[in-house]
Amino acid sequence: MFYPMNRFRLSILLLMLTLTLHAQKSRMSENRPEYYSAPLHFGFFLGINQTNFLITTVTNFSQVAGDSLRTILSSPETGFNLGIVSELRLHKYATLRFTPDIAFGQRNIEYNFAGRDTFDVVKKIESTFLDFPLDLKIRSKRLGNVAVYMLGGMKYTLDLASQKDTRNTIPGQEIVKLHKNDWAYQAGAGVDMFMPYFKFGIELKLSMGLRNLLVPDNTIYSNSLERLRSRVFLISFTFEG
Repeated sequence: MFYPMNRFRLSILLLMLTLTLHAQKSRMSENRPEYYSAPLHFGFFLGINQTNFLITTVTNFSQVAGDSLRTILSSPETGFNLGIVSELRLHKYATLRFTPDIAFGQRNIEYNFAGRDTFDVVKKIESTFLDFPLDLKIRSKRLGNVAVYMLGGMKYTLDLASQKDTRNTIPGQEIVKLHKNDWAYQAGAGVDMFMPYFKFGIELKLSMGLRNLLVPDNTIYSNSLERLRSRVFLISFTFEG
């Protein structure tokens, strides 16, 4: 099984390899030498996300289902993001970065029951997010046409596909309800590569939700949970003028 953290580490290795190769090629000439002096930059980005939950179960959660509920796990799925980039220059090596986007993702909660037979119940939660991240970006000096950076900040998220107000009336088809609104802190790193007519970037970012998203409901699936917090890995490819 290829765990999310292994994918994240592989992405970091690929990012470092890309940086090394591009740095070697860019020592001969410097593209867009005036880029850091401009007060504003705009662009867009495409991203691949992996959304997941940080689960906190209630104490002795198996008693909720008459000792038949054994484990509760969260498994991530891969989705995608599409957003715009706006960057305000604060200093030659510091900018304020606002990157609103629309994101599509899915998170699964797997409930394992054991009795006469062992079986799993998977609750799939599909989401369409509007994200509004605001980050402080600290970047390095250019090495030819390459610069690296770190960033951190906060994000507000609105889940347009939330089923918070849906009634669980059909046995066997109960859903796990989530709140629509979430706040998260985030941190990441990336590399900027200066092309003749635009700047191309590769960025890795981790977001950790602050709010308990669980909407209490009188079902086995929600009664066994105490907290659900979001966790998102995002690799994005930016194009800025």
